Amino acid sequence: MRGQRRVAFASTSALKAGVRPGMTLTAATALEPGLRHFDYRPEDELRALTALGEALLPLAPGFQLCAPDGLWLDAGAAHLCDGEEGLGTRMLSLCAELGYRAHVVVASEAFTSRAVARHGARRVEVVAPGDSARALAPLPLSALEGREGAAFSALGLTTLGEVAALPVGAVAARGGAAGARVHARCRGEDDTPFVPAALEEVLEERVVLDFPAESFEPLRFALKTLTDRLGARLSGRCRAAVRLTFTLKLDPSGQRQVTLTLARPTARAKLLHELARHRLEELRLENPVAEVSARVDEHSEDGGQQLALGDAPEGDAALEVVLSRLASTLGEASLFAAGLEAVHRPEAAHGIRAFRPPEARRGLSAELLEPGARRASVSAASRERPSRLLAEPACLEAEVAESGRLLAARMEGRRHRVTALTGPERLGGEWWSETPFQRDYYRVHFEGLGPAWVFRDGRDGRFYLQGLFD
Repeated sequence: MRGQRRVAFASTSALKAGVRPGMTLTAATALEPGLRHFDYRPEDELRALTALGEALLPLAPGFQLCAPDGLWLDAGAAHLCDGEEGLGTRMLSLCAELGYRAHVVVASEAFTSRAVARHGARRVEVVAPGDSARALAPLPLSALEGREGAAFSALGLTTLGEVAALPVGAVAARGGAAGARVHARCRGEDDTPFVPAALEEVLEERVVLDFPAESFEPLRFALKTLTDRLGARLSGRCRAAVRLTFTLKLDPSGQRQVTLTLARPTARAKLLHELARHRLEELRLENPVAEVSARVDEHSEDGGQQLALGDAPEGDAALEVVLSRLASTLGEASLFAAGLEAVHRPEAAHGIRAFRPPEARRGLSAELLEPGARRASVSAASRERPSRLLAEPACLEAEVAESGRLLAARMEGRRHRVTALTGPERLGGEWWSETPFQRDYYRVHFEGLGPAWVFRDGRDGRFYLQGLFD
């Protein structure tokens, strides 16, 4: 009947209850009244399939959509994963992390890999070259696309192997070019080319809610779907998100946009979900939310994180959440970082910069072609410098021996004896300006204070405190 709603896909619990694809919704509900049903949106399924393909890019150089529930992937990098079976196992593992169950078949022909994956029993199967006809033989006619198997079913045939056994001439005479093509596929012959899908320039995901959400709880699941897909796509491209925009489409009209700026670029879906949840759950909206979307406005190369013994990744993740919340709540100006200036004078060699991810590295030759001051700054960075520099050097009330060696100094009314001293390191420059400098720097360990960076000014001969080492 026209307008009759039918089952497109069924969950495991629905399949156990006897529900099958193609069954009317009325019949399926009669089998198990407690089962929930949702509208099938082909565009959403295609978007999810594309996101999964991008997530698998670290294992395969490219992917091609095989809608509505499959992907063809280039297995040319299988030797990097302990062979084709190892590649399939790693793909299944990655799919499971994203909440998908799958079957992986590696074969030389597109039709063979698709048919065996959809109707085979093994989770990972490798079809050797020239062995496709044997792998296809026991599969049912439903492995053929659309109504391709209708003519063969009318002849009483039930498997692809029975179709492959028919005489080639008889099939071509009765079924024409289309029948001959189906017959060739059943024999394991398929020349369908692999055409990798083109990646979208803009990373964007959208989820349409089944019912408009009047509270944040239903929206939480849509956010998790969005962030899982974005994180997987970013990881597949070896990119990390820097700035994202979440858009809430309201019902019946209106929308609200929220920008999320990350303190540190990341592709981790869990962190993206946590930060998005923090921003969106505090919103007060005039209408229910019918759709939520997320777009990556800015991203950078994902260099990963090198850990050392004793590092605590959980602590770093918690710090990232705090920093990103500060940036998103108080504004980007609430976070800043130190940046090198093209000057020699230590107290002016650092300035405040916007807290941004590092730009793409330039070649070494380009770095060495900077002006002399920049070269000196890069060279000086290799020397040990204190982590805490004073904004302006503080003059010390110093006790000096006849040889000129520093013996002690008074700071904030207290006398600190020198227990160790190394140096000097001479720094000078800006002779062309009105305030040139010539200084001899020492690393001095003061009793009760610790290591400090002290210099003797060449103009007045006095000692100054430049900074403290941690």
